[in-house]
This record gives sequence, C-alpha cells and structure tokens, in this order.
Amino acid sequence: MRIIHSLGHVVGGTLLIAGTTIGVGMLALPVATGAGGFVPSAIIYLICWAFMLCTGLLLVEVCLWMPKDSSFISMAERILGPLGRNVFWVVYLFLFVTVMIAHAAGGGSVILDITGWDLPNWAAVIIYSSVLAPVVYLGAHSVDRLNMFLISGVVITYFAFLAVSVDKIEITNLSYANWGKAWLALPILFTAFTYQVIIPTLMTYMERNAKKVRLAIFLGSSIPLVIYLIWELAILGIIPAEGAGGLIEASKQGQNAIGPMKELVPQVFVIGKYFAFFALTTSFIPLALAFFDFLRDGLKWKRDGLHRFILTCVVFGIPMVIAIVWPNIFLVALGYAGGISCAFLFGLMPPLLAWVGRYIKRYPREKDQLPGGKITLIVLMTFAILILIAEVVQQIM
Repeated sequence: MRIIHSLGHVVGGTLLIAGTTIGVGMLALPVATGAGGFVPSAIIYLICWAFMLCTGLLLVEVCLWMPKDSSFISMAERILGPLGRNVFWVVYLFLFVTVMIAHAAGGGSVILDITGWDLPNWAAVIIYSSVLAPVVYLGAHSVDRLNMFLISGVVITYFAFLAVSVDKIEITNLSYANWGKAWLALPILFTAFTYQVIIPTLMTYMERNAKKVRLAIFLGSSIPLVIYLIWELAILGIIPAEGAGGLIEASKQGQNAIGPMKELVPQVFVIGKYFAFFALTTSFIPLALAFFDFLRDGLKWKRDGLHRFILTCVVFGIPMVIAIVWPNIFLVALGYAGGISCAFLFGLMPPLLAWVGRYIKRYPREKDQLPGGKITLIVLMTFAILILIAEVVQQIM
C-alpha cells in the first residue's frame, strides 16, 4: 500500500507538471520555429527542456530551505530582501498580463475560425473574453468543472488532428533548415516549457519529498516535450516554411499554428481549429483565476461581490483592450512573456537564488538538487541572460 501511495503522488505530480506546461504556447511553437526548420527546432526544444528541467530542480532546492507553503514572493524576499520581492512581484505581474493578452488575441481569431461569423476581429475578442469572464467570477469550483470538459476536448482533438494530418506530411518540408533563425524561437519556447509556477504547490502535495518531486518534474516535463515534437513534426511537415501561406508569413501576421492551414489543407484545418479552441481555453481559464488571486492577494482585497467584480473586469478587461488595439499581438505577447518574464523568473532567478542561498547565506548543502556547483549556476544564468538579449534583438529586428 505504501508503494501505491508513493506512486500515486508521483503520477499526480507528473500530471500537474504536464498540465501546467501544455497551453497556449503550443499554438505558437510551429509558427515561431518555422523559420528555423524541423531539425534545428527539435534541437532547440531539447536544449530548452533541459534548461527548464535544471531550473525546476533548483527551485526544489530553494523550497527545501524555506518554511512549508512558502510562495515565490516570500522566497525572493527571504533570500534577496525587499528589493528582490518587489522586482519579483512586478515581473510576475508582467508575465500574467502578457500571457493574458496572447490568450485574448488568439481566442478572438479561433472564435472566428470556428463560427465562420463575418465579424471584425475586435468583436470576436470581446465575445471570447466576455463569455469566459463569468466563469472566473464564480470561482474555482466552476473553473474545475469546465476544465475537465476542456481537457477532454484537447486530448480528443489532438489525436484526431494527428490522425487526419499524417498522410499530408511532406518530407521535403521537414528537410528545410535555417540554423541562423532557429534560436529566435527561444523566448516563446520558454513560455511553452514553463511549469515552475506549480513547484511550491507540488512540494506541499508531495510532502516535501525531494526524490519524488524530482521524478515528477522529469516525467512531467518530458510529456510536453514529446507532445510538442510530434505536433512540430505534423505542422512543419504540412505547411512549408517559405512562400505564400507559409509559416514565415504566418509569423509576420501574428497567426497561430492552425491559421495557415485554412487555405492549404482545409480538411485538416477543420479539426485543427477545434484543437486550437480547446488548447487556448484550457490554459486561459486557470491562468485568469491565478491572475485574479494574485491581484487579490497583492491588494489585500476580500472575496466579496464588489471586489470580485472589479478584479474580474481588470483581469479580462485590460488584456482584451490591448488585444483589440493590436490585433496581431499574439506572438509578440508570448515572446515578451517568455523572453522577459519567464526568462527572468524561471530562468535567471532559480540559479541566482541558489547561488545566494548556497554561497552567501550558507544554507545546508546536503539539500543540493542539481550537481555542478558554481559552474552549472553560471552556465544557467548566462543562458537566461542570452534569452533576454534574444528577445530585445528580435523586437528591434
């Protein structure tokens, strides 16, 4: 019975990690990586996965130094002081806003694809956000019920999409490669491989058993890696990188991965548009709920009707307005989220916190979760800084 209980924790933790990782970034990945081609992109995927695995393990180490149920904000404050807490809070807020903008913009496009309505994009964005806002207003219970339905939709439409697209894959499309452009996708890859936000919750769920948490992180982050690579193979095999209707053109227009199929392979597009809806909405609703709770906790507001109504309007209203003003902001918002927020919070901060904890505050070294000492931490911090630079360069270009 003890073995079954232990495996239950590992399975549950693995699914938490996988579920947190898979989201809106999946719809952006093939478009963001299309200019690089399949083989270069697959290598970048593996590098990003390994990097995020390492920073996740470092956050487990930091959690072990902290009291039970500590949040990221309290970790930053205890190790880096009030300045660290304030910077962490601001960047976390920026992450929420940018990802919410991407969801609102992408959701509007998907609504038009599914319904076929002859509406301007701004109207679709309003409809998509307005339909989901009451669900978040009602709270976690309503979110949980709807999310079970949405997750089922993601699984069914994902496998249906692969089934109808397998015979449309062209080897010549997969042979395209541009190594010089492959690295530009790293900011969005950061968003797609982010799961670290769930680690404090995972530590509590798994009773601070570092060995089980490490296994759950490895398995849970590997599942999205496999799903992403298969998805990448299908999309890049069907849609050429260059030319009219290709992935490079789709990237310039801020489209998701399904958009270019509308003209090229309409029979595959029929399934793909429903997958896009389920994938977007599955991550949009829990994200909005987390954003709601983050603001409520930061403002020290109660959960009463007026405060709940105001926060719901802020959580959905600001991203909705920005998505209306800049209708092609989908990929740009995800790039900012990954290249700035995720690179800072879950790329740079974990090795920095570990460095200060290990070598300045002298926390117990027997709790080390990642070997390699200072060299490993320096490599990880350098990589995170390069991602930040890559995002700035990409926006300038």
